[in-house]
Amino acid sequence: MPPAHNIRTRKSKPLIFTATCATGLEQLVSEEIAACGGRHIQIKPGAVNWSGSTLESGYRACLWSRFASRILLELARFDAPDTDALYEHCSKLLWDEHLGVKKTFAVHSTLVNAAIPHSQFAALRVKDAIADQFRRRFGKRPDVNTLNPDLRFNLHVQGTGASLSLDLSGESLHRRGYRIGTGEAPLKETLAAALVRFAGWLEQVEEEPILLDPMCGGATLLIEAALMLAKSAPGLQRKRFGFMGWNKHDHKLWEHLIAEALERETVDEPKQWPQFIGYDADPRAVAAARKNVIAAGLRDVIVIRHRPLARLRNPGPKGCILTNPPYGERLSGKEAVRYLYRSLGRSYRNYFHGWRFAFFTANPEFADIPAVVWQDEHQLYNGPLKCRLLIGHESRPAAPEAPWAQWQPQPPEPGSAGEDFANRLIKNFAALENWIKEEKIHCFRLYDADMPEYNLAVDCYEEWVQVQEYAAPASVDADKAAERLQVALAVVRAVLAVPHSRLFIKTRKRQKGSGQYQKKSGAGGQLFEVREGEGRFLVNFTDYLDTGLFLDHRPIRSRIQELAKGATFLNLYGYTGAATIFAALGNATSTITVDASETYLARANTNLALNGFGGPLHQLIEADCLQWLRQNQERYGLIFVDPPTFSNTKGSRDSFDIQRDHPALLRLAMQRLSRGGLLIFSTNFRKFALDETLMREFAVEEISAATIPPDFSRNPRIHRCWEFRHQV
Repeated sequence: MPPAHNIRTRKSKPLIFTATCATGLEQLVSEEIAACGGRHIQIKPGAVNWSGSTLESGYRACLWSRFASRILLELARFDAPDTDALYEHCSKLLWDEHLGVKKTFAVHSTLVNAAIPHSQFAALRVKDAIADQFRRRFGKRPDVNTLNPDLRFNLHVQGTGASLSLDLSGESLHRRGYRIGTGEAPLKETLAAALVRFAGWLEQVEEEPILLDPMCGGATLLIEAALMLAKSAPGLQRKRFGFMGWNKHDHKLWEHLIAEALERETVDEPKQWPQFIGYDADPRAVAAARKNVIAAGLRDVIVIRHRPLARLRNPGPKGCILTNPPYGERLSGKEAVRYLYRSLGRSYRNYFHGWRFAFFTANPEFADIPAVVWQDEHQLYNGPLKCRLLIGHESRPAAPEAPWAQWQPQPPEPGSAGEDFANRLIKNFAALENWIKEEKIHCFRLYDADMPEYNLAVDCYEEWVQVQEYAAPASVDADKAAERLQVALAVVRAVLAVPHSRLFIKTRKRQKGSGQYQKKSGAGGQLFEVREGEGRFLVNFTDYLDTGLFLDHRPIRSRIQELAKGATFLNLYGYTGAATIFAALGNATSTITVDASETYLARANTNLALNGFGGPLHQLIEADCLQWLRQNQERYGLIFVDPPTFSNTKGSRDSFDIQRDHPALLRLAMQRLSRGGLLIFSTNFRKFALDETLMREFAVEEISAATIPPDFSRNPRIHRCWEFRHQV
């Protein structure tokens, strides 16, 4: 900011100014006011007061303040114990010195512990005093325009003390004039500038020549940073300020300050710009950001690209990540935000060694990022939301994650109970071990009722183990079955060296309707993160019979990833969105996941966030799939259909039966398949028979054998799978 110059104006008594600002920005505003030539500066919560012998410091603040919201010039100060006293004092001011009858005006009031109860009535009394005086003196009065007035007046009453001011800024100073496009919940320019300042990047720009915002929205952070680096006056692009409609406006002073700012901008423009890079997963946000960058005159300085968080990589060896990620005020959104932050932290840990990391959030409790030490923080407000700017560096390279689940089964004691079961577990693992290592398998089925006396399944998920007991028929003695289960559990713990805290037990019973998808009574377990290929998924070992990740579908998901590039993907009966994640990882242009369960779509949302995907290109739709297909008119290049065997439709008397209803379902789905597209249909119903008429209508190929993974090869009837195409 240029130093204040003495501009020759008519002498008058000292002027009293106030700059209002968001809580937490007072010190920054105070420094700006000092640079503008303000004297006797006083800091109060949300405001900075100062005095000046002329209008210059107030005009300079309007032009140069990056952090203030409004600049007010005090007109009068008086006692106002009630609205009658307020009206009387306002009537004594000579209002024609400030505006004429052809001008419009508005009055805004704020009350703090005031004797006057209503702010709107207080503003009305000031308006009445102005209008009545004009009628008495001139026979007519200026009109009120609350939206776009020529002049704004500000009444502030605290206790019985009142001050009445002229709003020199007019519209809030955060409206710089460059924002054309806006994304969802845009960050105010004043707050964005403060985040840039507090992040400390401007002081380190030579050592950190890249500023990257991986979730840039409208690019406000990047634009403000570039303007600050160029020492460009933030008010230069505004076409109007409040004082321009004021009778006492000093045109020559303002023209001088504008010319000075333009000269400063030319002199101080960086000879070599650092890199400013913005990414966003939302194409609409990218379009808005590019418009804003052009409007700010920074087209050749700031680069904006469409890129999801999943594709975030290091564009250079040194720099600063500065971002304002989503907050997720709704409960379901908040859970997704937790895992979005985890995805961002993982990218930072893996690809941004040595970079500064500045992270603005309303959910600091989610910002537990491995390998980052938060060295500084600032408490600020984004509107009414209490937020924190966390600033950190990499403390040390994080330990690499295990490339696969590294189980080392231990042999049983000779003659111990369940020795034969223990040996079978060891044998099964030996058969799978090379495959596990070569394919980097993290979750797999180790045992599936291979021995009649041990009628259960054993699944390994990273370092956790889930045991599912198949409920014994009524002909089997219940005590005997319980005894064998306890022996089996003891063997699993011993052979796999798994502690009680990592072992989860469920009983699979024949379910009616969608029972296997329903939450168990009293359940409330936590989610655990597991890996499959490039994807990460949240599984639940306690609340539902299924964890949320069907292990036998691993090859199907891998095929979806291979086929997804450039395709629009539709996932019907999408469950927790695992297939959707692999389509996104395979560079599908967009995905739609349809399911009737709000609960499972919420999990799908968290899975998307965990993998760095989200936004309008990845839609989650709560609907009955058959009804949705009847109404939808779009076409998709890749469709996955994995319906339940039987379900009751929520809110309807209708039910779904896979054997009865699959012809109608698949015909509707094929109407939504593009001419050169592919539909993959899978079912776990063991008695299923595909309707033969479908094979005459479409090109159908059963691929069940190719979709059974090695860990399920002992049970090849775990599912069946077909590929459908349109006839050539």
